[in-house]
Amino acid sequence: MKRFVPFLKNDPTVSVVRLQGAIGTGGRGSLSDRGVAAILEKAFRRGKPDAVALEINSPGGSPVQSSLIGGRIRRLAEETDVPVIAFVEDVAASGGYWIASAADEIIADPSSILGSIGVISAGFGLHDLIARYGIERRVHTAGKSKSMMDPFRPEKPEDVARLDRLLGDLHETFIAQVRSRRGEKLSDNPDLFTGEIWLGQGAVDVGLADGLGQLVPVMKARYGDKVRFRRYDARKPLLARLGMETVAGALTQLEDRAEYARFGL
Repeated sequence: MKRFVPFLKNDPTVSVVRLQGAIGTGGRGSLSDRGVAAILEKAFRRGKPDAVALEINSPGGSPVQSSLIGGRIRRLAEETDVPVIAFVEDVAASGGYWIASAADEIIADPSSILGSIGVISAGFGLHDLIARYGIERRVHTAGKSKSMMDPFRPEKPEDVARLDRLLGDLHETFIAQVRSRRGEKLSDNPDLFTGEIWLGQGAVDVGLADGLGQLVPVMKARYGDKVRFRRYDARKPLLARLGMETVAGALTQLEDRAEYARFGL
């Protein structure tokens, strides 16, 4: 009732948004711009919070979705004039760190993994396998560049060169994002943009994080013991809430586990 009584100051409020999972287009990944748009809007605009805290636990994924989510966070922060603090849990790597860099401040646990500022493309070469079974691959295109890195054909040097150029351009975009957000906080460590990763204090030392801590004690230290936390979480699909998984959902979980496994998690 205090909020409705004149001249009485409300207790501080912090909106908490959980961003967890691999980043994809919504169908395959746990995190997508479309999937988090509504909860981010509510977190920033409902009740004029004193701050928005992002609970981030992501090994990365789609560079485009990472950029879209990070861009949405920045737009909302500027439109509402609400500060954003990212709290890293197990990992904020690759696209997960891209999203974290959208915050005004990044706080990590001492055992959190941060960084992996790089771009990766992985696949399989199956041309020997299908040849062993007498299978012939037939591909017809209009345009010499239409087919690239076909897993059922041997790698072509020109395809590898094209892919390297694309990965290089994406890497430069990622680096520019981190530099624009972290600025002079970044150290001159030569491994900073090589895809290297750091644990909590190491991330602070190279400028990828601002300090160590955990959400509740840090927010209470800043806004007082009476601070209220208002949580916003993306709703799971109905089948997942009922404990039922589709084949697509099971594959998504396997992909998520594979992404986390890259960091020993």
